[in-house]
Amino acid sequence: MQSNFMRGDPLSLDRIRSVLTRLEDTIIFSLIERAQFAHNPKIYQRGAFDELTRLGFDGSWLEWFLKETESFHAKARRYTSPDEYPFSSGLPEPVLPPLTFPKILYPNKINVNPSILSFYTRAIVPRITRHATLTLAARKRASGIKGDEEFEDDGNYGSAATIDVEILQAISKRVHYGKFVSESKFQDDPSKFIPHILKPNRETLEALITNPEVERKLLIRLRKKAATYAQDVAAETVNGTLNGTNSANYSNKIDVEGVVDLYESYIIPLTKEVEVEYLLHRLDGLSQEETERLAKSGHV
Repeated sequence: MQSNFMRGDPLSLDRIRSVLTRLEDTIIFSLIERAQFAHNPKIYQRGAFDELTRLGFDGSWLEWFLKETESFHAKARRYTSPDEYPFSSGLPEPVLPPLTFPKILYPNKINVNPSILSFYTRAIVPRITRHATLTLAARKRASGIKGDEEFEDDGNYGSAATIDVEILQAISKRVHYGKFVSESKFQDDPSKFIPHILKPNRETLEALITNPEVERKLLIRLRKKAATYAQDVAAETVNGTLNGTNSANYSNKIDVEGVVDLYESYIIPLTKEVEVEYLLHRLDGLSQEETERLAKSGHV
């Protein structure tokens, strides 16, 4: 199968925006799926499963799921693609022969997946599962289960972790796509960036890649999508008809503001960090002469 990077211009801003928009859909739909299960904090705690300890794995249930999933994906050469980054280390080599990708990004080792895993498990999961968790607690109390046993855990460890992996991989791809944004803007006008890379000046570089109006429209679009998609999911459960149109009717499917906050407080800021860090290393290994030529002509 031909790689997407072998068709068209992978650094076209229109193409990049198209990829990011598709990832919005993937993330929102997956969050809606995750919201149907309770928090299940046990799956994020290292050493919480004796079964994994006996296997010699000392991480969390989710980390084990990631390692097992990514091991299979690595064998299928997923992480040879310039837009894919694993959460796990020590993955096996691909079984399939390598694809030859065009040179798109400048060589770099930026991988912010540890930060993504941390904010997702600590801040996002508890928020988007809040309704399911409270509903579970009420149901348990009605059955006579009270105290710590009534709260947070519905036992759906496999189902919850499977969706978590999908969300994490989509967020990772979305955040690391910031490298493509930076490379595209850098190639468009290297002279605008080079002085601030040489200084270096993070604040100026961030200002050069930031478009507040684009971000504002993104958050508006996300809020509308999350509300609409959750409403569509709710409609499927009511004899195939729409169960009302106001937010109260789909609030039990997804925390719409939680989705917006995921982007506003985490994804967008972390993407900017990736973009700036990429630019700060964009001249690594280049001589002064090569850098000057790049500033004048746009290429070394």
